[in-house]
Amino acid sequence: MDKDRPVYVISVAAELLEMHPQTLRLYERKGLIKPKRSGGKTRLYSERDIERLREIRRLTQELGVNLAGVEEIMRLRSELEALQARFEAEVARLKEEIGARFEELERPALPPPGATAKPSPKDRPVYGISVAAELLEMHPQTLRLYERKGLIKPKRSGGKTRLYSERDIERLREIRRLTQELGVNLAGVEEIMRLRSELEALQARFEAEVARLRLLLLEEGKTLPEGSSMGA
Repeated sequence: MDKDRPVYVISVAAELLEMHPQTLRLYERKGLIKPKRSGGKTRLYSERDIERLREIRRLTQELGVNLAGVEEIMRLRSELEALQARFEAEVARLKEEIGARFEELERPALPPPGATAKPSPKDRPVYGISVAAELLEMHPQTLRLYERKGLIKPKRSGGKTRLYSERDIERLREIRRLTQELGVNLAGVEEIMRLRSELEALQARFEAEVARLRLLLLEEGKTLPEGSSMGA
């Protein structure tokens, strides 16, 4: 079955999901779902729409994530899927360009950009918890809570004092934005930060693999066509 084929009218979709039709209309107004329309403007939902709505239901009902948080989570998932598709397509294209000698020339992937470089100054742990809390206008207990929830992992000094880096501060500012400005609960924040980490890791893997394949092409005396750059 084609998962993108629009087949379910709103009443059937609502019954499948055990939701009220008005809830589906609300999610559509919020941009969380975009059902197709028939010639008579009737909403038609696909199997992929149903899967997406089940995930929205899980986030809202099981994890208690508000709609602002759901919107951020679904956007990040879409970015992750799009990047994965670009990654696979570009790698397949480069492998085809290398041709039959690919296996002969095969070598391990290059390390992701920055993996072998000196640590960034942003990663240097310099702020004690009281200074970090003052910079962020948060209570130290809030930072300890975020640490217990796995949202932040400060380094420890020899005396076990928590030390936060500039990157930690940036991450905590984003957590503050999500919780205070958007009202996202900690379960939603955890999901958002996990997806962002996955996105960054996939981007690094993508760049390393493409760099490796381009190097093989150069060794074969071939050149890449113009406009083949795959920046994020």
